[in-house]
Amino acid sequence: MRRIAFALLATTVLLALPAQAEQLKPFKDKLFAYPAVLATSDNGAHVTIDYQEMRDINGRDAVPERRVKPEYTATNVRGVQQDLALTSDSGAKITHVAVGKREGASMIVLYLHGQGGSRKQGVDDLTFGGNFNRIKNLMTANGGLYLSPDFSDFGDKGADQVAELIKHYSEASPKARVFVACGSMGGGLCWALARKPELVGKLGGLLLLGSHWDDAFLTSAAFKAKVPVVFGQGSRDPVFPVEKQEAFFRKIRAASPTYPTRFVRFESGTHGTPIRMIDWRETLNWMSTAG
Repeated sequence: MRRIAFALLATTVLLALPAQAEQLKPFKDKLFAYPAVLATSDNGAHVTIDYQEMRDINGRDAVPERRVKPEYTATNVRGVQQDLALTSDSGAKITHVAVGKREGASMIVLYLHGQGGSRKQGVDDLTFGGNFNRIKNLMTANGGLYLSPDFSDFGDKGADQVAELIKHYSEASPKARVFVACGSMGGGLCWALARKPELVGKLGGLLLLGSHWDDAFLTSAAFKAKVPVVFGQGSRDPVFPVEKQEAFFRKIRAASPTYPTRFVRFESGTHGTPIRMIDWRETLNWMSTAG
């Protein structure tokens, strides 16, 4: 039995949502809006965003890459943040941080960290330009739930643990769609979750941030169900080359021309840039209406 233990062109036209779409309430949108759009392609599905380190790191952080300026955060959200452990039916202990409504949530967002990370990365208010603080505040203000878990690996075992976590919280919030964001090596978990038919009915979208590709996705349950996929990638990513991720994005479009997928390229950005720069509100709004 499970138990919980307390242990721009701002993209107005390109990224516009249908007028009837229910959107997330904003949180510091002007501060987190994308800089200028440099180029678009693939009928608007691929967008290149201007990124400048001096402006987007040094101008945004009080201590570059360590502490964002105070105006980018609202730390009172920590009042609804809890460090928890889920004991699954299989006996695995899944430590995670939960922010927001753990029952009756309007939506559920998970962040899955990369190599060397932990559940703490996804709830750090001060790093990555305050972008994790923003998603925490967005979920809290909109009656949602944000989860940042630990997991044993980036393969099947880790994916099974994340799936257990999703199942647990989905049972407590049966109307909530689940959106999974995967950073770097965490992408392996996004692709593994896409192959689980039992999850597909709950998935609202997959978000790959500075991550990798997986050709097996094209035969997955999530692909067949047209679960929305968004890629965020720095053009100078030394770990996962942007050209290979772009090629995979276009392979998805070639296999299914109407597939709901988008690519956000941060020009001159590196490996961690998409985590810092992705516009959570715009992305979640789009995925919510594209699926």
